[in-house]
Amino acid sequence: MKETYVFIGVSIANLVSKEMIRSMNEDTIIFAMANPVPEIMPDDAFEAGAKIVGAGRSDFPNQVNNVLAFPGIFRAALDVRAKEINKKMKQAAAYALVELIAKDDLKPDYVIPKPFDPQVGPNVAAADTGVARIEITYYDELEKVKKIMGK
Repeated sequence: MKETYVFIGVSIANLVSKEMIRSMNEDTIIFAMANPVPEIMPDDAFEAGAKIVGAGRSDFPNQVNNVLAFPGIFRAALDVRAKEINKKMKQAAAYALVELIAKDDLKPDYVIPKPFDPQVGPNVAAADTGVARIEITYYDELEKVKKIMGK
C-alpha cells in the first residue's frame, strides 16, 4: 500500500523525481520549496500524479512565501502597539489565509491565495491574536476590499 501522502521540501534542487511521485499515494500533496529551483518542478509533479503542488517561487501557483503573512502581521503589530510578534500571531495569520479561499473555489492549483491578492494583508492584519494593547477594527477596510473584489 502506498503510504506517502505529503512531501514538504526545503532542501535542494531536483531532489525528487517523477518516479518518486508515482510511488506515492494518488492524492499526494507536494510542497517543493527549494528556491530558485525546487526539489521537483511543479509541472513535473502534476504530470507524475500529484494532486496538489506548491512551490516557493512566484511564477508557479500555490506560492508558499512569508510575503503572504508578514505585511499583515507587521501592520497589525504596529497598529495595536503589540510588544512582540509571537507564535499566536503567526498561527492567526495562517488561519486568516486559509479562510480566504472558499471551499467551492479550491482547485489543485489554488489552495493558497496569491501573495498580492488585496484581501491578504487586511485579513491577516485583522486576525485576532489577543495581544493588542489597543483595540482597533479592520472591518471598514475589509468591506472596501470585498467591494472591489465583487464579494
